[in-house]
Amino acid sequence: MKKALITGVTGQDGSYLAELLLDKGYRVYGMSRRTSTPINERIENILTHKNFNLVSGDLIDEASLMTLVKDIQPEEVYNLAAQSFVQASWVQPVLTGQYTAIGVTKMLEAVRFFQPKAKFYQASSSEMFGKVQAIPQSESTPFYPRSPYGVAKAYGHYITVNYRESYDLFACSGILFNHESPRRGLEFVTRKIANQVASVKLGLRSHVELGNLDAKRDWGYAKDYVVAMWLMLQQDQADDYVIATGETHTVGEFMQLAFAHVGIKDWKKHFCHNPIYDRPAEVDLLIGDPSKAKKALSWQPTINFEELVKIMVEAEMAILQGKAKIADF
Repeated sequence: MKKALITGVTGQDGSYLAELLLDKGYRVYGMSRRTSTPINERIENILTHKNFNLVSGDLIDEASLMTLVKDIQPEEVYNLAAQSFVQASWVQPVLTGQYTAIGVTKMLEAVRFFQPKAKFYQASSSEMFGKVQAIPQSESTPFYPRSPYGVAKAYGHYITVNYRESYDLFACSGILFNHESPRRGLEFVTRKIANQVASVKLGLRSHVELGNLDAKRDWGYAKDYVVAMWLMLQQDQADDYVIATGETHTVGEFMQLAFAHVGIKDWKKHFCHNPIYDRPAEVDLLIGDPSKAKKALSWQPTINFEELVKIMVEAEMAILQGKAKIADF
C-alpha cells in the first residue's frame, strides 16, 4: 500500500486529492495545522476512513515537517498548503512569504533529509504569470507576478526546480490555473458569486457585491486538476506542467451565467461594485496552454466553463436550503 502525505488536506484541493488517493488504495496522511476549532468540513466524509490519518504539522515549523516525513516515510508528498488568498497577501505579505515561499523549502528539506526517494509535488500557480508576457501562458512563459502571493509562489516554484537539479529529487510543480468547485472558500470570487447569486434567488439578499468584472481567467474544475497532480507523480521523470482548460472568461461572464442558471435575466439590477474587492495591481488576463500535460500525462479536463458554473450554483442552492454539506460535493 502506497503512502502519501498531503499538506493542506482540509482545503479544496487537499480534500479532493485525499479522496482520489483513497479510491486508488493509498494510505493517506493529511497534514493540518492545529487550531482551537478544527476546520474539517471538507473532509468530514473521509475522517473515519480506515486508510486516512489526520496528522498535525505546520509549514512554519520545520521540526514538525521533518518528524512527519521521518515517521511516515511516504512514497509521495503533495505540498498544497499555503496562504492561498491573493487579496489577503497584500494585507499579510510577510505571513504569505513564510507559508507560501519559505514553507516549500522547509518541506523540501524534510524530504531531502528523511525520504529522498519520495516523489514531491509543489502546487504552483498561474498567478506567477501576473502581467502576462505571452498569450497563452506555457511552461516556458516568463513570470511577472503582480501580488505578494504570486511572488511567493514563484519562489516556491523555483526552489522546487533547484532541489530537483541540485539534489536529484523527484520534485515537480503543477502550474495550475484557476480551478473551482463547491469546496472553494467563500472569499474566492467564484464561490462568492455562486453563493450570493443563490442567496438572491432564495430572497436572502438583494445584491451580489464584487470588484473588477473585466478580469479574465482560465477556470477549470478542481476534481479534474487533482487527477493531474497524481499523474505527475506517476511519471518516470520529474517535470513541470501547466494545467488549464485553454479558455478564458471574465468575472462578469461567470456572474451572468450564474444568474441565468437560476432564471434571473436582468443581472445588473442585482450587482453592486464594491471597491474593497479591487486589487492594488490587477492581473488582467490568464489563459493556459495545457498541451504538454495533455500529451505527456494524457490528461484532459472533463468539465467545461458552463458546467462548472452550474455545479457551483446548484451546490450553493442545496447548502443554503440545508439539503447538503460542502463535503458532499
